[in-house]
Amino acid sequence: MSVDPLRPSTGRPAGASGVRDVAAERDVDHRPVARIAIAAIEHNLRRAREAGFLAVDREVLNADGWGHGTDLVAGAVASSGLGWAPVGEKEERGVLGGSGVFGLPGSSARPVMSLVGRVIATKSLRAGEGVSYGYTFRAATDTTAALVTGGYGQGVIRELGSRVTVRVAGRDALVIGRVAMDVCVIDLGADGVVAPGTPVAFFGDPDRGEPSLAAWTSATDLGADEIVSIVGVRARRETT
Repeated sequence: MSVDPLRPSTGRPAGASGVRDVAAERDVDHRPVARIAIAAIEHNLRRAREAGFLAVDREVLNADGWGHGTDLVAGAVASSGLGWAPVGEKEERGVLGGSGVFGLPGSSARPVMSLVGRVIATKSLRAGEGVSYGYTFRAATDTTAALVTGGYGQGVIRELGSRVTVRVAGRDALVIGRVAMDVCVIDLGADGVVAPGTPVAFFGDPDRGEPSLAAWTSATDLGADEIVSIVGVRARRETT
């Protein structure tokens, strides 16, 4: 028999009347959070100025500041003392491009965006049992799976299934099975125990122990600029 954690057996307890507050559940924003670290973008701009950069390419404002928020990016650049250069100017001419502004893979700058979901529910899997649509993943041994907020509707790309790990409760966990529209499933291992609501880091700053966005670019045909643009627009964006 196959078990599908996309249909968890446990959930929010019913009220005293035995009826769920469906309206309240519908009003809750269950999307993962794209956290934009203002301190990181300020750090990157300050270091760029110290390194001799004079201006920022206006291209970084395209696609809502590559998902980071146009107003936030424009404000940070203005505060940094750097100017704006016409679109198309190159970094070797003293113009900072988007990778250096946002700390994308390949740059030495600090990552500005992190994507964080949360555990919805967990379920034990026996060896041979499958998860998600089509049961493309089947457990090799007994393990524990967790259902997590965040699917391809928020930029957790379908191709990431069984190819990247997330960080949860201080350990790495593989994304398993097919990524659904609003959720995905991760493998916590045989001794994995996490409570509903536990944060799950999809990507962020490796210096904080979060997975690097580089794993996502390697697993997909998308560039880092495309991924953060999608995530920042579709996830619930917050500044920190």
